[in-house]
Amino acid sequence: MTSSPLYDDRELLKRIAHGDERAFEIIYHRYTKKIYFFGLKTLHSPLLAEEVVQEVMLKLWRMGPMVVGINQLEAYLRTTSRNIALNMLRRQAVENRASQLIGQNWEEEINETEEQILLNDSRKILNEAIALLPQQQRMVYKLCQEQGLKYDEAAEKLNLAPSTVATHMKLALRFVRNYLQKNAYSAIILIIFKLL
Repeated sequence: MTSSPLYDDRELLKRIAHGDERAFEIIYHRYTKKIYFFGLKTLHSPLLAEEVVQEVMLKLWRMGPMVVGINQLEAYLRTTSRNIALNMLRRQAVENRASQLIGQNWEEEINETEEQILLNDSRKILNEAIALLPQQQRMVYKLCQEQGLKYDEAAEKLNLAPSTVATHMKLALRFVRNYLQKNAYSAIILIIFKLL
């Protein structure tokens, strides 16, 4: 029995190369569970596993015409998932070490009033970053980050494809993190990452 060309990975990749969002959505739904469970097994965090899915799919979408060069999509997605998950583990280890060191120093040197001032400054910088986002990214960010909606729920509310919401969210998070790195001290960044 032969399957319809629309559902063949190679054909879908060709369509994605031409910006076909529906083809991307099919790929997204076809592989998202596999990527999610791989991320969950590696990172032991549903939130980080979901982030792996979004990173992998965003990378695939951003390849544009180069996506047709992928011969074995499942193998490509598996390798990309592994690399992203390992990078997250490395980043987590560095952040944990930095957090412990700074936490020890703060317990000794910073009183509660100074912590509150620092937290308020951090929130102000975060709000500035959010205000600078393009309207669609800002709406997606607020729904997902501030109201805690899942991508599917935000997509339904905004009448968008879940993959489009995922793309907007990834771009928004990247912009916010870059803005924070440019406009805040390292200590403030560590606090804000806990707010994100």
